Amino acid sequence: MRYFIELSYNGTNYCGWQVQPQHMSVQQKIEESLATVLRIKTPIVGCGRTDSGVHASQYFLHFDHPAPLPDNFMSRINKVLPADIAFYDLKKVADEAHTRFDATQRAYEYHLGFRKDPFHQQTSYYFPQWQKLDMDKMHKAAALLHEYTAFYTFCKSNTEVKTMNCTIMDSRWVPDADGQGMTYHVAANRFLRGMVRLIVGMCLNVGMNKLKLDTVKQALDQQERLTKSLSAPPHGLFLTKVEYPRG
Repeated sequence: MRYFIELSYNGTNYCGWQVQPQHMSVQQKIEESLATVLRIKTPIVGCGRTDSGVHASQYFLHFDHPAPLPDNFMSRINKVLPADIAFYDLKKVADEAHTRFDATQRAYEYHLGFRKDPFHQQTSYYFPQWQKLDMDKMHKAAALLHEYTAFYTFCKSNTEVKTMNCTIMDSRWVPDADGQGMTYHVAANRFLRGMVRLIVGMCLNVGMNKLKLDTVKQALDQQERLTKSLSAPPHGLFLTKVEYPRG
């Protein structure tokens, strides 16, 4: 039987989603917890890979189990899981259902803080130079992505993928309601490795007048990397939504 689990996690204490030698990952911690509750080794498959320190407010995984799960499975697994990982929903699915390959859209948020806040130091990037940002240029930089379908410019080097094509459905900066920060919203059918953090870094460089928007356009037109590239720190990034076909 195959099961989908909806969950969330704070990625601060992990080397990312995927199992890595000599470092604790979210995947490893969950597989260890499942083995404790189900008393059998239970490999899991996630809906995507998040980097070290990146969070997920909505995430999905699937796993196979040879028998129906116990009625109290969710309460038991949440007791075993650490405080920074939480399971929310359980659903039995078709044997061929796949959390990664069946996903049709993913959405991320990047949180930028204008005030030093000890309660958000793990979940928001404090940017003390925020008053120097040209917000109009940042909005234009985010909107520019809608004009393109290939994004080699915003892919980490040494990444092996068959295509650099992505369909961007959303790309915008939104001021926080309290005026103490702003959040970048982006959604696409797929993302390249390190893509969102490189986009955020580009927007910050454009907003700080360290990078011209025409230079970004030229790099995207020619599918080249930016000579002045910036990858924003991981702790401000959240995977926030994963969508699947209805039914």
